[in-house]
Parts: sequence; C-alpha cells; structure tokens
Amino acid sequence: MAEQFDVVVIGAGAAGMMCAAAAGQRGKRVVLIDHAEKLAEKIRISGGGRCNFTNINAGPANFLSENPHFAKSALSRYTPQDFLALVRKYRIGYHEKHKGQLFCDESAEQVINMLRAECDAANVRWRMPATVQGVEKEGELFLVQTSAGLIEAGAVVIASGGLSIPKIGATDFGYRIARQFDLAIVEPRPALVPLTFDARQWEPFAALAGVSLEVDVETGTLKGRKATGARFREDLLFTHRGLSGPAILQISSFWEPGTPITINLLPELDVAATLIEGKGTVKKQLGNVLAQWLPSRLADGLLKAHDFNAEARLADMQDAQLRRLGQAINAWTITPDGSEGYRKAEVTRGGVDTRELSQQTMGVVKVPGLYFIGEAVDVTGWLGGYNFQWAWASGMAAGLAV
Repeated sequence: MAEQFDVVVIGAGAAGMMCAAAAGQRGKRVVLIDHAEKLAEKIRISGGGRCNFTNINAGPANFLSENPHFAKSALSRYTPQDFLALVRKYRIGYHEKHKGQLFCDESAEQVINMLRAECDAANVRWRMPATVQGVEKEGELFLVQTSAGLIEAGAVVIASGGLSIPKIGATDFGYRIARQFDLAIVEPRPALVPLTFDARQWEPFAALAGVSLEVDVETGTLKGRKATGARFREDLLFTHRGLSGPAILQISSFWEPGTPITINLLPELDVAATLIEGKGTVKKQLGNVLAQWLPSRLADGLLKAHDFNAEARLADMQDAQLRRLGQAINAWTITPDGSEGYRKAEVTRGGVDTRELSQQTMGVVKVPGLYFIGEAVDVTGWLGGYNFQWAWASGMAAGLAV
C-alpha cells in the first residue's frame, strides 16, 4: 500500500524546507524526502559556517538566466525583508558584513533549526535518509518509489539542487527527472568558482599565491542593447593554479570558455599617467614605485612577467614603456583555461529551462502537479546571499501553489 500525501518535496535544503513549510501551513499533507544523513549541509557550510542567508539589495538584476525576467515574480512576492521577519521571529542575531550581505551572528545551524521548526509546526513528515528510485505520473497522481516505501501524491516538488560540491551529496537527480518528463535543460556548469590557467601561462604568477587586493574585473561585452558581460569591484586572490576571491567568483558566472577576463589591479589610479608625470621628480627604482601602490610581491611578479627590470630608474624609462606597464596593471587581460569545477563551485549555473515553468507557481506548464525550485532551475544569483534569497522565494512560490 502506498502512503498518501498531498505534496512530496524531494530535497530538504533551503528551497525544499521553505516550500514544505509553506505548503504544510496551508493545511496540505506534506512529506519531505532527502538522501543525506545530515540535514541541509549546504546551509551549514555556507558563509564560513555563519550562513549568508540573504542580501538586503536582492532584486532581479542580481540573477542570471537564459530567461532573465522569470525570477521577477517570485522575488517580488517574497523579499529579503520577508525572510528577515522570519529570522527575527526566531530571535536569530544577524549582521550586515559587506554590500548588503546578511550573516548569522552565531551559526548557520540556527537557520537550519528555524526551517526544521517551521516544517514541524506545519506537520511536515520526514523521510530521511531515503533515496528516490523513481517518479511516475498516473492520471492525476504521482507515484514516488523510495527506499522508505511507495508514496502517492497530487504534487511533486523537485528541490534537489544542482551539481555543486558533490562531496556533500550533490547529484543530477533533478535533471534526470526533468529529462524523464521531456523538459528542456539549460546546460549546467560550475558558477561562483575559482578560475584556472594553463600552467605555462600561469608560471610567472604561481609564486604570488596568497596575495589579495581589491580590483575591478570584467568579461564579455558591456556595451549596446545586447550587453552580455559584467564588471565587479571585489577582492581578488592569487592561487597556485589561478585566481579566486569574490571578484573571480562573481565574474566566473558570466565568463564564457575561451574568452578573456580583464582586471584593473589599481582601479583608483591611472598608472601610466602617474608614472609619466613622476619621471621628472621621482628618483626611485620602478619596483619601489609600484610597491607604494601594490603588494610588493605582486609588483615584483608583474614586472617580471611583463619583462620589466624592477631595478630600472623611473626617470630612465621611455613613455611608451610606461604606457605598456600601465596597460598591464590597469587592464591586465588574461584568458582562463577552465575553472576548479563543481568541487569548488558554490552554485550551478543553468538547470531546468524556466520557459518550461510558470513564473508565478514554479509549476511545469505541460505536467500539472510537477514543480522545480531553487538551484535545480536556470536562475543563478550573484555571490553574497542572492542564491539563498532565490531558494526562499522560489520555495515560497511553489509552497503557496501546490
């Protein structure tokens, strides 16, 4: 005999718990299924263990999608202020860290406990750990075969996330279900991820691992009606294999393989003009001049990489040489050969094509009763709490519709 519920939610992460609680609070009989031993591990490890649970500035412009207007409806109906009201209800202390990013004062565990309490208050049933072997639709009902038995329900919500961080249980389950029901998928790929470079190309910079500074970074086309690029001012971090830090994580979501990124290492200074102007008065060596503005290791590494002598006197340099050096610092252009992949990616770009879904309900238009929410969908937020806000908003949209 199959257990009977109104709603099956598959995936007990941020979006799944939000959806289950919202549906349960409307009187729906809800069961929440997850294959993991530990609940909501992605929330637990986020924000260095303090969970960057939203961004007070979150809006549609902070999200990428092949269908950029899709996210507007859910985001407008469940805002950062709505989630903050829930956080305050549970008396969870929080603080703003940087550019609207909100973190728990104490621990991400508080957010997990809050969502679990919301589900429990709504009489949500748990099947965890339990695996889902199959989802079939027969007439108006779905049959969900699990390791905990057969479940029958009028609605199924897929909240199983993307491919990021497989070591905590990420799988392609959501995409498999989408393909089973003949839904289009925007090709998934790692996002918010460090970028890597060809070993020979990176050799002059590998010794700079650990160096960090604030930069402007951009990629793609930023002009015209079909602008496809982006620019961010954030911290950059050199690694042994390439570049990381918030600046690179942000731009990685927009970067297309084979295209360059351009980095302004001194965004507040016109390096060429300042060097040329200083030729008559500054008696220092080139390396010492740059070390006034850049970390000394980086100054030395850049000069070496671009074939400049760090001991050359500024006064002896030709203007054309200084313009070339200025270009190397204010517009350092370099082409990644890839990324650190899903192992290091914070999120997955791509997923179920939103043109298959209702933007009001997150329901599949051609399969009534089937819903996709959260990271499984082709909506990807910037770094800084935006992806959690999408989880809350899309989960709430489906929870109010099932």
